[in-house]
Amino acid sequence: MTASPLARGLRKGLETTWILAKAIVPAYVAVFFLAKTPILDAVSRLAAPLLAFVGLPGEAALPLLLGMVVSLYTGIGALAPLELGVKEATIIAVILSVAHNLPVETAVTRQIGVSTWFALAVRLGLALSLALLMHLVWRV
Repeated sequence: MTASPLARGLRKGLETTWILAKAIVPAYVAVFFLAKTPILDAVSRLAAPLLAFVGLPGEAALPLLLGMVVSLYTGIGALAPLELGVKEATIIAVILSVAHNLPVETAVTRQIGVSTWFALAVRLGLALSLALLMHLVWRV
């Protein structure tokens, strides 16, 4: 006897929740505890001048780095414990929507004949351009 559509949907929903939780919860916990140490503060101070260019505080460096290198969901998990405003969170979301999971996706684009450097330049350039545009246009 086959499972009902409702049962299959619930099972798939729980499986998806588990997959996302495995990425988001560890990142959230790590950033939560890093925020209580001088490590996140040191990273924030180093990244602050560069990120200020697009209207972000230095503490946005960790979610951006995790989202760009590991996965979009890890970046979201790292973003959650930080106290950012709507504008800052939206700018980070735009950057990560364009430039997430760069190692994997760049390898995939390389397999179809696109230069690694070209793919990275386009994605990072577009992400930074959109972030700068949002920062300049969105006046709070």
